[in-house]
Amino acid sequence: MKNYYRKTGVYTLLLSSMLMFTACSSTEKPAPSTATPTTSASPSPSVMPTATPVASPSVSPTASTKPASSASPSTSSVSLKDMFELAKSGKVAGIPFAAKTGLTDEVEKLWGKADKTDSAGAGLYATYAKKNAVIGFNKGSQIIDIRSNDPKLRSLTLSQIEQALGKPTDTKLNGDDTIYIYQASNVFQLKFIIPKSTGKVDHISVFDTVDSINNMAG
Repeated sequence: MKNYYRKTGVYTLLLSSMLMFTACSSTEKPAPSTATPTTSASPSPSVMPTATPVASPSVSPTASTKPASSASPSTSSVSLKDMFELAKSGKVAGIPFAAKTGLTDEVEKLWGKADKTDSAGAGLYATYAKKNAVIGFNKGSQIIDIRSNDPKLRSLTLSQIEQALGKPTDTKLNGDDTIYIYQASNVFQLKFIIPKSTGKVDHISVFDTVDSINNMAG
């Protein structure tokens, strides 16, 4: 009888152990997989070739052209002093003849016949319009007066003249024109003829005071 209860107890213990083992096995979670998942390679995006930019031609800035202005005081001062030096020899810039030493024949040989010839006092004045010149002669065909109305002279004012040459030796009136006279030498005078209407030089004159029959205005 004792053996029976002992066996029954052993069976009961074994059955309980088996039930506990089964319960533990069913509740145990599977271990996570340690394998590294494979990643499918995604296709690389296609890269469109970029167009090479075409450089537009560079435009060099053009230099601005400044409008021509009238002669500056320094420039006019130099030209006026040169003018005075030439007058000492009876000459005017741009005219290849000299008062006192030049003759009518020389002028006509080089320049031809005058456009017109006018009497003034006891002398004759030959006009050469294309040369911007008037040549005065005495009765002996000797040049006594050389006048120039070169457009370059017409920007000159009395103020510029006096700044370069000082005050004139003498001043005379001839109608609406004022004649400013500078004694260049014992023989020659340099004259600036300025009309009242413009206040600027109209023409200049290099005058031979010795060989002229009488002093003719301007």
